[in-house]
Amino acid sequence: MKKLFFFIIILSAGLIASCKKDKSTKAASTLDQIRDSIYYYEKEDYLWNDAIPSYSTFDPRSYTSDNDQDALNSEIFSISQLKINPATNAPYEYFATNPLVPKYSFIDDGTETASLNGTNGDFGFEPAYIADEDLRVKYVYAGSPADLAGIKRGYQITNINGTSTPSSDNNSNLNFVIDAIYYSPTIKMTLLKPDGTSINVSLATASYTVNPVITYKVFNEGSGHKIGYMVFNSFTALANAQPQLNTAFDYFITNGINELVVDLRYNGGGAGETAEYLDDLIVPAAKSNTLMYTQYFNSNLQNDKDPLLSKKYNLNPGQFLPANNQTQFVKKLSLNISRVFFIVTNETASSSELTINNLLPELNIILIGSTTYGKPVGEIPIPINKYYLYSPQLYVENSANKGDYYSGMIPGTGTYPGKLAADDITKEFGDSTEMLLSYALNYVKDGTFALKIPQGLSNQKTFSVEQSRAVSLELNKHKFRPMIFKSKAKR
Repeated sequence: MKKLFFFIIILSAGLIASCKKDKSTKAASTLDQIRDSIYYYEKEDYLWNDAIPSYSTFDPRSYTSDNDQDALNSEIFSISQLKINPATNAPYEYFATNPLVPKYSFIDDGTETASLNGTNGDFGFEPAYIADEDLRVKYVYAGSPADLAGIKRGYQITNINGTSTPSSDNNSNLNFVIDAIYYSPTIKMTLLKPDGTSINVSLATASYTVNPVITYKVFNEGSGHKIGYMVFNSFTALANAQPQLNTAFDYFITNGINELVVDLRYNGGGAGETAEYLDDLIVPAAKSNTLMYTQYFNSNLQNDKDPLLSKKYNLNPGQFLPANNQTQFVKKLSLNISRVFFIVTNETASSSELTINNLLPELNIILIGSTTYGKPVGEIPIPINKYYLYSPQLYVENSANKGDYYSGMIPGTGTYPGKLAADDITKEFGDSTEMLLSYALNYVKDGTFALKIPQGLSNQKTFSVEQSRAVSLELNKHKFRPMIFKSKAKR
């Protein structure tokens, strides 16, 4: 049965939640009302709502800060740490890399919601340290200020606003880089190209439409091996992503590829509806009309005890039962392959992992890279005043009833065949000598991951996985994007 709810962005804004209030809320401040709303929505809809205590015990108005959004995040963090995962004896939302923030839940001021719809208002690039004193460009979006200035992936940032790029060895240095890249309207940089020449750029933030397909190409490796390669960097809304995906896959089909590499290494997720569409492009035609995955909600929602959501959505009885929240494959276009390579890292999250998990029982999946983020849960973005509340309301399982990847997908394990390997930011996407892509190309040609380390990497001081993850999270203040959906009708 087709699910009655579907993953997509909520576009409505500025709606004030109508929640059950006690008598004391009559003279409550706006902040008090928002804190109360967060509590009552979580108590009703949060996936692990059974761990949330009573209003008087939890006392949502006790969470204060000089900044309203910080106060709300403090409340959300407290809720997120209540439910313990018996497999780890830690909260489901415990984030080992940064224990002071929830792994999944957050409050958004509208920036993330706009970005998920395909509109960004920034410089258009993301940085990453590959060593203490080596800051690189991870990727650049087409049409962004960085792209128009000629910046490419792999360029080394040697100077920011007249200061030599600091090392990543302390918070003060990281904050300097973070403030310059994420919280300033302009920036001046000097960047070193791979050929040893430098460029000076001056950028100003600007609004641009994101093309989530950063690049695509075909490798003809001889002996009948034609390999399609695509970097898909964000699960933006389907209206934004579908034309770009179709263009890439039409190219693959026209060129007769028989192998596919999908690069999701920095894709933090987004619209689940877009993940479904990507799966429909990849899955064999014979799998059409078979189960793709199932969503599971808490017992409150399954038993129609959802007065708050009912005030926003035209809900049907049994709307949240598993049988009413199943999605089938519907084959799109005509690509016919039996194996897919996914390039992944610790930044591969949410809808990216959903895409992979949905395909695991259906064809041969090989992962190359590092352990993924670990997010088998999805969200209903709830507008509350000027904010959006993102927190898990559902859990997903594929057709084989598998979905328990809270600790991430580890390439090279029994469940996820492939190769555990480090990211190579020194090379442009689609460069056949780039480490992770090289592993895929080599495996197609001779069936092994045996590969010589490209010259220049063997002596490079690189971070451990945990060091890389910690610095990446500090530099990228954008949250890992949720799997999101809304109802088909609103009251």
